[in-house]
Amino acid sequence: MAASSLQPPADQRNVLGEPLQECGCAPLTGWFRDGYCQSDSADFGRHTVCCVVNESFLIYSRAQGNDLSRPVPAHSFPGLQPGDHWCVCAARWLEAYEDGMAPPVRLESSALSSLEVIPLEVLRGHAA
Repeated sequence: MAASSLQPPADQRNVLGEPLQECGCAPLTGWFRDGYCQSDSADFGRHTVCCVVNESFLIYSRAQGNDLSRPVPAHSFPGLQPGDHWCVCAARWLEAYEDGMAPPVRLESSALSSLEVIPLEVLRGHAA
């Protein structure tokens, strides 16, 4: 994974209380498309959970109306493949968890604010 040229604000912490780590740059992820699962008040979806997407989650997401595997050239989005790291909306990840379809999570790259939606024990149970 290539290193991002941008860094998260110094005060950004992950769900473990440590400095937030990069989630992914191939494809470039995050609300700010900087590789980090950080958020701000304009991000109503709260894209804060760093996932290692798998085929079952991609199928699940498509069935929910969000086809993450389809490229969207207008937004420079190549589409996701199994194994890609992607910042997923906390509520969508929780919904997938409740439906038995949640992908693995990179705890070190998931923002602390994810815990406002998902209990840490649940995330730990899906740690990549």
